Amino acid sequence: METMELHHAPEGLIETNVGDYPGITNFEDVKAVFFVESTKLWSIASPIAFNILCNYAINSFTNIFVGHLGDLELSAVAISLSVISNFSFGFLLGMASALETLCGQAFGAGQVDMLGVYMQRSWIILLGACVCLMPFYIYSEPILILLGQEPDIAKLAGIFTIQSIPQMFSLAINFPTQKFLQAQSRVGILAWLGFIALIIHVMILVLFIRVLGWGTTGAAAAYSISAWGIALSQVVYVVVWCKEGWRGLSWLAFKDLWAFVKLSFASAVMLCLEVWYFMTLIVLTGHLDNPVIAVGSLSICMNVNGWEGMLFIGINAAISVRVSNELGSGHPRAAKYCVIVTVVESLIIGIISAGIILIAKDDFAVIFTDSKEMQKAVSKLASLLGITMILNSVQPVISGVAVGGGWQGLVAYINLFCYYIIGLPFGFLLGYKWGYRVQGIWTGMIFGTVLQTAILLYIIYKTNWNKEVEQASERMRKWTGEELEISTNRN
Repeated sequence: METMELHHAPEGLIETNVGDYPGITNFEDVKAVFFVESTKLWSIASPIAFNILCNYAINSFTNIFVGHLGDLELSAVAISLSVISNFSFGFLLGMASALETLCGQAFGAGQVDMLGVYMQRSWIILLGACVCLMPFYIYSEPILILLGQEPDIAKLAGIFTIQSIPQMFSLAINFPTQKFLQAQSRVGILAWLGFIALIIHVMILVLFIRVLGWGTTGAAAAYSISAWGIALSQVVYVVVWCKEGWRGLSWLAFKDLWAFVKLSFASAVMLCLEVWYFMTLIVLTGHLDNPVIAVGSLSICMNVNGWEGMLFIGINAAISVRVSNELGSGHPRAAKYCVIVTVVESLIIGIISAGIILIAKDDFAVIFTDSKEMQKAVSKLASLLGITMILNSVQPVISGVAVGGGWQGLVAYINLFCYYIIGLPFGFLLGYKWGYRVQGIWTGMIFGTVLQTAILLYIIYKTNWNKEVEQASERMRKWTGEELEISTNRN
């Protein structure tokens, strides 16, 4: 195996990236590795993060426009987007994240032709999952009432949720196509499509809400139109411009669907336990006194946290691509070093983000609401938001490593223990039994996140990356060997 020489200029490292790193022996080697890995990481993460930030901004601007209609509209749409939409978003994104393992490792191993087959297989599975999720949308009002939301909030949230069903189905096309492009580092187009969709979405919101006066119905229509615009644009790009990886529609997409469902479901459970964790924070807050202010203020904090979170989901996707590509290529040191560099840089970003929030704690809520009472409630939660932003800078990176290495099942068990056996009960005690209200619920859940992050950091520290390369090779033999043989025989 060829190796990269670490004792030359960093520029030379980028040009000679044809093998694994040799061992690090001095500080110059450390600087060179950080330079090379930072360049590789951000060349992938920046466009992905920008695309995801644009997609999240579609949600955020929907909240902003609706928030200026009134506190009830803000709380209702925030509940719909934070609970029901996040429920489906987390599940479908988790199902699609199986492609990050398979497509990333297949691309690293040179099995590019299989990427299109995996994407089509994921389309089929995710469309079926959308059908299964539809009852949660149709019966969202009684579900929210059952969860303890105020009837007025639940009624308006239920109407908005039903009107948002087309947006959910767009994710079944969007996510697999996105993972297909990410595995090949074709991420620039994602950034452009996200930016164009955001601009068009704001224009549609102005037309539907400000000009035509359609209220929350106009917001739901704009939400779905923008989502389908992104999904279909990505498909057009794949079909027209991605000659490598896309060989047209294939019957192989229907082969081994059940095995693919099981892998996708493991990925979904891992991610859903993370996404739903903070969704539960919104639900628990709805049981407190004065729920409009409690839910609204927390939703604003979660919205701001989501802006940072979308950046780290981009980094999550990038580290998943890097780890899976390097494991598929048989480069254990490169996989290890890219993890270390990414964790360090992400933590720095998280600390800076928390500092900005603490400085602007009395002012940033004005973006979302004109209510002085709501702004004051948000200010009281700013310190907890800052802590959460620091934790969220590391945790998504670790999850990306898990997806890239195919550890979804293990992480799902860890998430279940830390979040739902430790964090949620502790938050319930602090918030309800000991009277700390929103701050108590949130503090308990932060404790669960701290525990989960510490356990995963220890696992990564103890990981044998040579063994991970062997497991990646075995996974590729299992998933691509027989299928390529069938495809060759048919041709």
